[in-house]
Amino acid sequence: MVRDPTATESLPTAKEICAALDDPDCREIIRNLEEPMTASELKTSCDIPQSTLYRKLDLLTESTLLEESTEIRRDGHHASKYAIAFEEISLQLDEDNELTVAINRPPQTTDERLASLWSEVREEV
Repeated sequence: MVRDPTATESLPTAKEICAALDDPDCREIIRNLEEPMTASELKTSCDIPQSTLYRKLDLLTESTLLEESTEIRRDGHHASKYAIAFEEISLQLDEDNELTVAINRPPQTTDERLASLWSEVREEV
C-alpha cells in the first residue's frame, strides 16, 4: 500500500527517508522527474532495469517522496504516473538526540483538494 504524502498519520520515519535518499537509483529517479512520468518513461530516461525501477518507485512512494497517480487512457490501459511530492527535506535532532525529519510539500491544487475530499467522503460511507 502506498502512503498518502498529505496524510499526517502515516508520516515516514527519518530512517525510511534516509534509506530512500541514500539509494543512487532513487536519486536518479528524482533527478529525472521534472514533470510527472510513467514507469516506462522513467525506464528510458534513467536507464534502470525495469524490475529495479519498480522496486525503487515503491520505496520512494512508501517514503512519501513520490506521489503516484493514475493516468486514465481511452484504450483502457491505464498507467501510473509518478511525481515528486516534496520541495525540501530537513533532518534534525530532537531533545532526545533522535533524528527527526520534516518534509516541506508543495501546496495542493484545487483538483487535488477535491480528490482528497471525495476520498474522505467515500471512506465514511
